Amino acid sequence: MTMPLSNNFLQHNQQAWDAQAAQNSPWSQPVDRATIAAARAGQWQIHLTPGSLPAGWLGEVHGKRILCLAGAGGQQAPVLAAAGAHVTVFDLSGQQLAKDRMVAERDGLHLATVQGDMRDLSRFADASFDVIVHPVSNQYVPDIGPVWRECARVLADGGVLLSSFFNPAVFIGDRDPQWAQQGLIRPRFVLPYSDLEDMDADALALRMEQGDALIFGHGLDSQIGGQLAAGFVLAGYHEEMHPHPRFEIEKYLPSFIATRAIRQARAV
Repeated sequence: MTMPLSNNFLQHNQQAWDAQAAQNSPWSQPVDRATIAAARAGQWQIHLTPGSLPAGWLGEVHGKRILCLAGAGGQQAPVLAAAGAHVTVFDLSGQQLAKDRMVAERDGLHLATVQGDMRDLSRFADASFDVIVHPVSNQYVPDIGPVWRECARVLADGGVLLSSFFNPAVFIGDRDPQWAQQGLIRPRFVLPYSDLEDMDADALALRMEQGDALIFGHGLDSQIGGQLAAGFVLAGYHEEMHPHPRFEIEKYLPSFIATRAIRQARAV
């Protein structure tokens, strides 16, 4: 099976996430009223990884213009809105965005929801935001340079980009269960990884038939180097083990990487 590397993958991934939202997957379970009430009282937290956000990475959000990029699902954006931020949540999945609207309507919150491709933020003017929260999601597009460049464009000078992504090492292993059963890690794929290019035809066809999102694995040159090239300065770095390892390699190294980056001042 062949699939042209075009916006076809976007349509497939949108449908995959719409389905996850309908099934109330872990990233599609809206926060409850108690969580919103606590956020209004100043007790709140958001997540880039399964654990808590590192201390000092976000700080006071009241009055800040925050973009939750590819971060819908009724979890991060409503909490930030309840804490006093001016929040826009941007996501490919209409059903994920519906979760945020549901919480906003239920609890009387003001937030904007916008549907689109994370690589194209053209509907937002330059320097529109003070903070971008971009949790693990850029593995759903094959090219992340545009993501970082658009983040740099829409952030004000000195603005903060909080992002997370998978350790590139998790993409290199052969996922045939026989290796895991033997406790072995068999390197097979060279980074950058692409389901469209690296999966054999039968496996790709099955993945698509099952409605699983298509995955693209990016190296640190793209994940961190791409941020630096776009005009950011790295100000924080965090690694975290996967609480429920899916692959053998995840038993031995942290699956999650998170970064805090500052938008450098634009040239006058």
